[in-house]
Amino acid sequence: MIDPLSRWAAYGEKPDFAGLLTFSGQPYTEDPAELEGVDVAIVGAPTDDLVSDRPGTRFGPRAIRAASCPPGPHLEAKVDAFSELKVVDFGDAPVLPSDPARTHEAIQATVAQVLAAGALPVILGGDHSIAEPDIRACSLAHGGPVGLIHFDTHTDTGTEVFGVEVSHGTPMYRLVDAGYVDPRRYVQIGLRGYWPGDEEFGWQAEQGITALFMHDVRDRGIRAVVEEAVAKVGAGPVFLSVDVDVLDPAYAPGTGTPEPGGMTSADLLWACRAIGEAVELCGMDVVEVIPTAVGSADITALVADRIVREALTGVALRRRAAPLPRG
Repeated sequence: MIDPLSRWAAYGEKPDFAGLLTFSGQPYTEDPAELEGVDVAIVGAPTDDLVSDRPGTRFGPRAIRAASCPPGPHLEAKVDAFSELKVVDFGDAPVLPSDPARTHEAIQATVAQVLAAGALPVILGGDHSIAEPDIRACSLAHGGPVGLIHFDTHTDTGTEVFGVEVSHGTPMYRLVDAGYVDPRRYVQIGLRGYWPGDEEFGWQAEQGITALFMHDVRDRGIRAVVEEAVAKVGAGPVFLSVDVDVLDPAYAPGTGTPEPGGMTSADLLWACRAIGEAVELCGMDVVEVIPTAVGSADITALVADRIVREALTGVALRRRAAPLPRG
């Protein structure tokens, strides 16, 4: 295992722009044997072959890593997730450009390696189609359908997009239909805009999926919305999937299908921390980042990094309050 901080040990810290590019400067490994004793493994899924609009999310994982800052205590929560949890960067899944089927197989296999070691997989996308192999791996590892909290401007429950069944607009339909996600424990937050339509929402209602719109966030407040989501998913493993287009484009302009009128970064970051603390996370992904600048100058990659850090802060708080057995 390579520790990118070791050469800077004498100085006490490493500048963001120097050394091996890993998430928050965490140790890097591609060896599954070195996942023993690890709590969290960061996995990149650099693919955008299944987008329906703007490409570029294949550069998302690298940009999120570049935007990440060194570990330190959360000033509000008073906990340093990287001290409480053993975190490694497990590199990128071996994706294959122009072969989405094999790319999804590679992502699922990489996530499965993390789960087999008893660690929490955190996947950096990539377009939202990666949620299918991510969540499928988690469901198989846990022996049944998992719960899902899904932040997005869209439901991603289309049966097809432009006549294509496997797309970044269809993963949630496919996961529910195949039995990997329990629809009664599935909550969508932040929906708005002009897609999907009555057919998709009718199917969701039949399945028992909970859809919470931006007007719910505005009118009721993010705390009430998160409380409802946590109550709906209940006990048992839950996957957290965050499409950055749930944010208003003012906070995340670098994404493929931006939609005005979205969440603020403050609300989303708090929500991710609260969810990480309140539920039994079995995995999470952050998707649809299209970087437009380098390092922390890219505000979309920056907020994606903080989404992960807030969720991990919640996981650290949960384990501090009631330590959970690994595996």
